[in-house]
Amino acid sequence: MSGTAWAADGAPAVRSNQARVAQVMHDLSGNGAKLRAFLQAMPKGGDLHNHLGGSVYAEDFLRWADAENACIAVAGHQLSPPPCGEGQVPARGLAARDAAFYSATVDALSMRNFVPGNAAASGHDQFFSTFAKFGGLGGHRAEGVVVTLEQAARDHVPYVELIANPPQAAALGKRAQTLAWNAKDFAADLAPLQGELPELVSAAREDFATLDAQVRTLMHCGQADASPGCGVRYRYVPYVLRVLPPPVVFGQMVMGYALVQADPERFAAVNIVAPEDNPVALSDYRLHMDMFRFLSTRYPTVPLTLHAGELALGLVPPADLRFHIRDAVDAGARRIGHGVDIGYEDDAAGLMAQMKARHVAVEINLSSNDGILGVKGRDHPLQMYLAAGVPVVLSTDDEGVSRSDMTHEYQRAVQEQGVDYATLKQIARNGLTYAFIPGDSLWNDDGSAPGAACAASLRANAAKPDARCDALLARSEKARMQWQLERDFAAFETQILKGAY
Repeated sequence: MSGTAWAADGAPAVRSNQARVAQVMHDLSGNGAKLRAFLQAMPKGGDLHNHLGGSVYAEDFLRWADAENACIAVAGHQLSPPPCGEGQVPARGLAARDAAFYSATVDALSMRNFVPGNAAASGHDQFFSTFAKFGGLGGHRAEGVVVTLEQAARDHVPYVELIANPPQAAALGKRAQTLAWNAKDFAADLAPLQGELPELVSAAREDFATLDAQVRTLMHCGQADASPGCGVRYRYVPYVLRVLPPPVVFGQMVMGYALVQADPERFAAVNIVAPEDNPVALSDYRLHMDMFRFLSTRYPTVPLTLHAGELALGLVPPADLRFHIRDAVDAGARRIGHGVDIGYEDDAAGLMAQMKARHVAVEINLSSNDGILGVKGRDHPLQMYLAAGVPVVLSTDDEGVSRSDMTHEYQRAVQEQGVDYATLKQIARNGLTYAFIPGDSLWNDDGSAPGAACAASLRANAAKPDARCDALLARSEKARMQWQLERDFAAFETQILKGAY
């Protein structure tokens, strides 16, 4: 994989430690429990593809439902606020009162106990059906952030980008739908929305500032009993729902761009979500990419990370597998979410060469790719991307729905994809290099070697940076996080070689 060669130029002790730890991981790879413990302790970079809500486990939703005496539909297991009506049962005391129904609800809100080939539901349909079932509970966004950050801390993930929208995005989308629409004149479509943006953006920023304050309070940040989650840096990624009418999509998109531009410390990038195989998503795909191109000229500093290629043969006709990733890259995406159908793209090799040259990373989500699309093992394109030198990051996608966590994604990469320790370590580094964290990177443009400022310190495995490197760290949050990751790797490898496993 592109990006591991720099270690060969490092200090002999660094090279030796990495090689010895690589052998330890190789020896453990045949034992799932031992490998899990090794990988749990391994430092990881960023989780760059994490849907808030989908990252929450069903048991957490049911715990919150119990606390507020919310309701559960008997037929479909949808959660809703009290009071309960016909066809609903109270959530309070459910686990003790009716363990079988409680268990069935956990299954309905996740992929737990889903059996591939089940005629009643495909993995795709089961996965996407869960959001409507737990989404009705509402009011627990701060708690959702907390459990996500605390899990990240347990997995030694220092940075998370949470895909989450303010209510103002939906409001601007609805407003756009009431106005004249011209798919060939986005400037005219944008003009009447611009006057409403300052108030909506201000309200959204205030809402998320309040949310973050609630998160800090719940985790006791700054106190003696602070949660480990307080140490996880996070930012939000506003999104567009690709299954809605074009004016609504455009309005949501405008809101996302304006919000990221106004508050890049809290909001990282803009994304597009929802099932890519939806008929509206398919028919409007190129229109959506045109919208992104247009708005990126108006908001040139706003990054894009776009779901693209979350498709498989049979789910859609072959014609729909030929261009989605390429069009997203051409629209300016700096990261591609999923990218599963790369092998079906026209000139796949040329496209991956383009991604490598432009430093466009791909967010690999092994568990959800398996659960939703049935793509895993040798059928997954992870090794294809690695061989082509495309930057790869591992992410969780919807860890609650998929019943996974970041450590499990790393374990699947090792045991199912044959990823070795040096490559896994580079993937972890990529999780910060390709994150939308402010500041210059510790690494060069493609993340494969140290940049000039810190090259000497890194190659010497220095505990403290030299003066030139220290100057970079002082002005760059990204470089500081990357430097800390290297120190964490050094500590981890030392611990492993002391016989921790």
